[in-house]
Amino acid sequence: MVNPFGEGAVPVSFEVYPPRTPDKAPSLYETIRALAAVHPRFISVTFGAGGSSRRSSLEVLTHILHNTHVQPMAHLTCVGTTHAEAADLVREFLDAGITSFLALRGDPPTDEAHIDDFIGDVKTAAELVQLIQHVQSERAPWTDYPVMGSTARRIDPTPAPVNVAVAAFPNGHPESGATRADIDSLLAKQAAGANLAITQLFFHSDDYFRFVDKARTAGVTMPILPGIMPITSHQRLTRVVELTGEKEPSELSINLQIEPTAEGRAAVGVDYATKLVNELVAGGAPGIHLYAFNRHDTVLDVLHAARLVP
Repeated sequence: MVNPFGEGAVPVSFEVYPPRTPDKAPSLYETIRALAAVHPRFISVTFGAGGSSRRSSLEVLTHILHNTHVQPMAHLTCVGTTHAEAADLVREFLDAGITSFLALRGDPPTDEAHIDDFIGDVKTAAELVQLIQHVQSERAPWTDYPVMGSTARRIDPTPAPVNVAVAAFPNGHPESGATRADIDSLLAKQAAGANLAITQLFFHSDDYFRFVDKARTAGVTMPILPGIMPITSHQRLTRVVELTGEKEPSELSINLQIEPTAEGRAAVGVDYATKLVNELVAGGAPGIHLYAFNRHDTVLDVLHAARLVP
């Protein structure tokens, strides 16, 4: 099995989101600088439904591309867009130098009554994977080369390959609620050209390993990267459980509720995530992907405690 992001020590990666207001950008860029210092395989940047954060997502991605040595990964969603709009968006990101994507169906607005009417021409993540691969294959990027003391341009007949990751759901997508359906979906994404899967969050390592075993038996061969979210407040835990449909982890929930200080709750969240990371690494997970919430301290504390970074 080939890891598209390289071999060596246990790979780590992070997710951030675009700043919600311009004044938040300096803080985010400081977080990116701190995350880049531990040499992650990639930093992914989220993308709002229907392209609501298109411009700010691209700004963060190009900042990573031009100011760090880390590979930026663009989240792309297809919900609410036409085929032409989705192709234009992929082309825009490729033209900016972004060659790694996380292809997601995305979620419609919560007040949308009929998802089939809203979702657009590209209805699944597998179709979006195909679209990304198709747009890249049909592009004819120009290559600069020297001619008699000046620079000329020619068409490169072999565009650089793209990395396309997709989401996986160890305990079933909230809409499907069935692991088998999600494995079938993962197989379709793989057939469409995806070469990496990143799980949505889970709270027990057994959930991840059980899902991977079932996926391998079904024929999924691409790496399945566990996504870990260090949670340092009960309020956030409650919100995450509501959004994902995951069962609330009783140990973490109780410890966050009884701890009186913010510092203590941070320690509880870091300890829980560190234990989970250690179990995943010991069991052979191909890397660790951490949801950073645009803060570097908590996720780096987890990696330091797990001895994955110096």
